[in-house]
Amino acid sequence: MLMTVLAFLVTIGVLVVIHEWGHYRAAVACDVKVLRFSVGFGRVLWSRTRGETEFVLSALPLGGYVKMLDEREGRVDPAERHRAFNQKPLPQRAFIVAAGPLANLVLAVLLYSCVNWAGVEEIRPWMAEPRPASLAAEAGLRSRDEVVAVQIKGAKAGAQGDDAQADGDWVGVRSMTDLQWWFTRAAVQGSDVRLRVVTRTSEQASTSGERELSLPVSRIPAADVDGGLLEKLGFSGPYAEPLVAQLVPNGPAEQGGLKAGDRVLTLNGRPVLDAGQLRQAIRQSAVDGQPQALTFHVERAGQGVDVVVQPAMKDVQGQRLPRIEAGLGSPPAIVTVQHGPVEGFTRALTKTWDVATLSLEMLGKMLIGQASIKNLSGPITIADYAGRSAELGWVYYVGFLALVSVSLGVLNLLPLPVLDGGHLMYYLFEGVTGRPVSERWLERLQRGGVAVMLLMMSLALYNDFARLLGAN
Repeated sequence: MLMTVLAFLVTIGVLVVIHEWGHYRAAVACDVKVLRFSVGFGRVLWSRTRGETEFVLSALPLGGYVKMLDEREGRVDPAERHRAFNQKPLPQRAFIVAAGPLANLVLAVLLYSCVNWAGVEEIRPWMAEPRPASLAAEAGLRSRDEVVAVQIKGAKAGAQGDDAQADGDWVGVRSMTDLQWWFTRAAVQGSDVRLRVVTRTSEQASTSGERELSLPVSRIPAADVDGGLLEKLGFSGPYAEPLVAQLVPNGPAEQGGLKAGDRVLTLNGRPVLDAGQLRQAIRQSAVDGQPQALTFHVERAGQGVDVVVQPAMKDVQGQRLPRIEAGLGSPPAIVTVQHGPVEGFTRALTKTWDVATLSLEMLGKMLIGQASIKNLSGPITIADYAGRSAELGWVYYVGFLALVSVSLGVLNLLPLPVLDGGHLMYYLFEGVTGRPVSERWLERLQRGGVAVMLLMMSLALYNDFARLLGAN
């Protein structure tokens, strides 16, 4: 819990400081007098004046602001009028407003670069047997297939009969994270995916039989795109040897005679391909709600041994399922993903751009009802993921920080009046018409923007609590 709180506070603190620092540096560059640089809102806990700017830390850490000299907010000394924000030319005002979100995007590039240079251990895309009758199974994926490359095919033709877009380039896949990313991107775009796979009999074995598979990801509605996308496509997870890893004392497996280290070859006479398939077969072995005896043929010390286990029915996430009370499966294969200085930086630029555009696409689809509002996350979910990533190590936390930094930059560029993007829309109107938005309309738009932001925050908090309570 303490780790979660600290990681969350560091996340918010870093991202807010960088965002406001962008505004601050742009204002200084345009010779605008900055009166206050605040991290947080409300009661001031700490302050220090450097030069003409007061730097403060306030009680509520969920944001910050840069207060500049402005005739619309109070009296300005005529001698300093030329340094007021509202007196600056339109391009300079737009630059100062845009500098905050741009600082977050630049930070994301630097953080992603650090992750690429340091390297991160991720799960290898060496797949277990897909679930029967799933999209992955229909595509021809088999146990021990390793995905080595993907290609996003053209988006589905629209209702007006538009031509499908051209297929994308083949892109190498090195981890399950890569695979999840490309499937998510394809599902949001309504595209299908082609896979290049090779068969690998063991983690160190050479590959054989490269094949191309076509997976109709477009059948998954954008409204159903979430963290469980791979499961919805039929992927049962990474490949794991069907080993008995550990036994619960006096559980059905131990009482039946299974031993740690046994390699399961068949279950009730049917070949076992991997640990995922074995677990699924055990879960589906009940008949009319009653557990059935299971015959395991295992390899033990080079010898074949038959073991009969009587499962017990247990409550698992609201369902009564057969359990043998044993840990099944070897650890998944791990690969270290690392890149050199130039490639690491260029990949960071691409990653930042891809995450930003995908975020905008998802927001757009949520706005028109084509994507679920369950994808909105609030501070509780952010804190949870901050804590989890920090526990995994600094590289994982830096990657998480980069993701949130992109999200913050994109969010602030949305054309809502209370956000930086809303102010940029005002300046666009002023640039086109030659006159600023009237005070009357500014007030109306501000109220509307506050209402929309409150609605978004309420939905995000609702989703947070729903996830916390297991309803999402």
